[in-house]
Formats: sequence, C-alpha cells, structure tokens
Amino acid sequence: MSQTTDIDTPQAPNRRRRRWIAGVVAALMATAIGVAVGLATSNSSTVAHPTTTTLPNGAGGSAGGGFNARSAPAAGGAVGTVDALSTSGFTMTTSAGQKVTVDETSSTAYQKGTSPASASAIAKGENVLALGTTNGTTITATQVIIQPPVVAAMGTVVPFQRGAPTVSKQVGQIPAGYSQGSGTLVSGTTANRATEAALAAYPGGVVDRVVALSGGDFNVHYIGVNWPHHIFVNQNFVVVGAL
Repeated sequence: MSQTTDIDTPQAPNRRRRRWIAGVVAALMATAIGVAVGLATSNSSTVAHPTTTTLPNGAGGSAGGGFNARSAPAAGGAVGTVDALSTSGFTMTTSAGQKVTVDETSSTAYQKGTSPASASAIAKGENVLALGTTNGTTITATQVIIQPPVVAAMGTVVPFQRGAPTVSKQVGQIPAGYSQGSGTLVSGTTANRATEAALAAYPGGVVDRVVALSGGDFNVHYIGVNWPHHIFVNQNFVVVGAL
C-alpha cells in the first residue's frame, strides 16, 4: 500500500508537533518585532518632539537660582566695585551683591570719567562700568569706564537671595503690545546706551541682553537680582518703566 498521508505514517505525530512548535515560534517572533517597532516609534517620537523644560530663571525670572539661563551671549553690562585684578581682567561686585567677572581683550577701550585711559587705571576699590558681551555673569568687555558719572537712581532693586520668593511688581509705563520673549536683539552703541540708562536707573543687576520692541522702545533684561527683570527704555534712552 502506498503512503499518501501523514496519518498513515509513524512519523506523522512528530511532523505535526514540529509544525505546531514552528507556529508558536513564529507568533512569538512577530510579537517581539511588534514590541521593538513600538519602542522605536516611541523613542523616535520623543526625539522629534522633546519635552519643553523651563529653566530656572533665578534673579532674572520666576523660578529661583543665581541668574538666567539664555541661549547665547548678547550685549549688556554691569556697574560695580573692583574686587581683584587678574591677568585676563578683573572681578567686581554690584551694589546688590552680585559677583561679576570682566574679561578684557586687546580691543577693550578704557575711559576714566570723561577722559581716555588705559587698563592700568583699573584698581581695587574703583567703581567701574563694564560694557560688552554678557554670558551669565561674565562680561567680555568692549569698553570699561572707570568712575562713571553718578546718576540719581529711579528705583531700588531687590537683591537676589537664594530660596527667597521672586518679587513681581510693575513700575511706570510698560510699552504697548509688550510680551515676554518678543523683540529683536540689538548690539553696539544702541545696546550700550540702553544698558547705561537701565543701570543708572536701577543699579545692582547685570544686563544680559537688550531687545528692540516693535514700537521702537527697548526691553533691557536684568539678571542677578530678584527684581526688576525687565527695564523699559524709550527711543531717547530714558527709562520709562520696570517689570
């Protein structure tokens, strides 16, 4: 008799068992591949759409910390008393107690009062205004003015204290249409003039950027203090408000 089916052979149970095992293995492999694809899709989604994290703004914002985190250095400056000199520049402390490092370069210009000066005019205990590129609380100075003019302040800053709640108040006029994060960064003489005006009106902080607003006014951003965080300067470089 010819053998036409598995049922008629003694090896048939083994063959059916092998086919059943192969089917189970295939199903398990399909499940594993599906899980791997799902994980890969999930990870790809996470990379493409990262969670937005609010960095601690500290003295210049609303979340506590030493100073604002920013995306890149920008024009700014600070006024303070020289603490110590170094081969690369000097350190100083603002009237609100913020420590600032000033780096000098071969192109840094110096002035004492209203007269030209040199780096040798900088001494411990001198009151100086440093203007340049601000990165955190470090300023790469394009200009250092020793004994800058003393101007009566418009208001008093709230010094930064770690753990202290951020002060939120408004003084004077806030430009119409202002919204946080709006505007265009400015540099050069325009930024310097706006920075000087803000520091004279509210001494003690560090200007880490100057932003031109749509109406022509400027938003001078302040760090190193608990208030103000924004000082508004008009087109004539007169401070009109603070926030």
